[in-house]
Amino acid sequence: MKKLSVGIIDLIAKAPSKTMWGRVMSANFASIMPQVVATWCEEQGHEVVLVTYTGREDLLKALPEKVDIVFIGSFTEAALLAYALSSLFRARGAVTAIGGPHARCYPQDAQKYFDYVLGFTDKALIHQVTADCARHRPLGLHLSAPRHPVQLPSVSERWKYIDQTLRKAPFIKIVPLLGSLGCPYSCDFCIDSSVPYQPLDIDTIKEDLRFLLGKFKRPRVAWHDPNFGVQFDRSMDAIEEAVPPGRIDFIAESTLSLLSEKHLRRLKHNGFKALLPGIESWFDLGNKSRTGKTTGMEKVSKVSEHINMILKYVPYVQTNHIVGLDSDAGPEPFELTKRFLDLTPGAFPAYSLLSAFGQAAPLNLKFQQDKRILPFPFHVLSNTQMNVRPRHYSWPELYDRLIDLTKHSFSRRMILRRFAANGETIPRWLNVVRALSSEGSGRVKYFTEIRRHLNTDRPFRRFFEQETTEIPQFLVQRIRKDLGKFWDWLPEGAMLHDPNAYLLSQHKICPSCIVPGASVTG
Repeated sequence: MKKLSVGIIDLIAKAPSKTMWGRVMSANFASIMPQVVATWCEEQGHEVVLVTYTGREDLLKALPEKVDIVFIGSFTEAALLAYALSSLFRARGAVTAIGGPHARCYPQDAQKYFDYVLGFTDKALIHQVTADCARHRPLGLHLSAPRHPVQLPSVSERWKYIDQTLRKAPFIKIVPLLGSLGCPYSCDFCIDSSVPYQPLDIDTIKEDLRFLLGKFKRPRVAWHDPNFGVQFDRSMDAIEEAVPPGRIDFIAESTLSLLSEKHLRRLKHNGFKALLPGIESWFDLGNKSRTGKTTGMEKVSKVSEHINMILKYVPYVQTNHIVGLDSDAGPEPFELTKRFLDLTPGAFPAYSLLSAFGQAAPLNLKFQQDKRILPFPFHVLSNTQMNVRPRHYSWPELYDRLIDLTKHSFSRRMILRRFAANGETIPRWLNVVRALSSEGSGRVKYFTEIRRHLNTDRPFRRFFEQETTEIPQFLVQRIRKDLGKFWDWLPEGAMLHDPNAYLLSQHKICPSCIVPGASVTG
């Protein structure tokens, strides 16, 4: 095989950022798969450069000058930056490929701007792409392995890529690990709901943990599993065999159904310092929260009691909530969340607005069939921007209630109560930084802007009400400012996408029978 010059770009950020939270934590959100792909390419004998963009670098200067092929890993909110980068590298003569969540969610759109669009990616697939390394235009190849990789390179094998990213983290440095892929739960709004649960090799996990003990006095590890501890005893046995008690601090996302007091005692003994359980809804999804068919205030009380119990063992708990679910109506869901926070002052609430990311989840087909998806440009499509028309709220009412909830959650009173409720220094100050940065005051500002435009900007309101598909100028100008010098590299048509591409890919339907294509000006 010809030796290639390979560029790999991990887009953690979608635009330059100067937030305090970003400065402290962005580098710790690096993805594992770009490091894995870099390692596989190096094993094949290629020359590899990995660029991790946290929003603080001058990205144009950080890019490799000359490469044969570039792989870009991107979430959907960074997709327009990824498209601009592909355009730039193609102009330099490179072949381009995209992987990650956006490639899985919107493959049909990504094919317009990349030579390869990668779904599930294993070593054989990367070998296939580098062996071909050809231009596929005007429509790229959509390739996917049958499943997630059975095994990933160890931490020692990809250490140089981990290390170069951690050097960007000024204070707190967290190494990402995976103990499993896929998910055993069937939440129809989740990208992993249809991906079979797959534990990874236990001996490699133990090797990774022992390796990190030789690199740090007290390593910090974040498990990137969709749900850590599904095979709880297996996971904890491995940790206990490899790590003396208290030598590594762990962070994990899990479900309340797995966090019994017995399990929490073992997690505390083994150094778990942060847990991120999903609550999602007060009226649905009771299986994950161990509340069964209990709803409303009764569920609030049960979940609050459970979270307060977790906080006795683990100093940092982030509770994940979804706003705008079809099971929600009126003021009650928002008031219940405020009541939950009053009862559970030590928890940090993370809010995600209901969003349908292409073909990420089975529920998205239903939204598309019901013509409820708005064609928001990818750059603003994230957990802070709902692209599904609410079933039981008008847009102004939804934003009024959301603003009220966010202000309550990150008020001076709640920040102080949260500070007092957390017993350790780092959790205390991380909560303060998050509340005063983009996640707290920043979201209040953004939601307030949206609400004002709904009142005063008629084209903006018409877009939200699905009376027009023309992208509002407020959003266009915001995207243009964020992309900066990369705006000029944005391919023609990249601001637009078909919000019903997933549905159309499942059935041969005339596009005009669903929703006409969006248009953009500016």
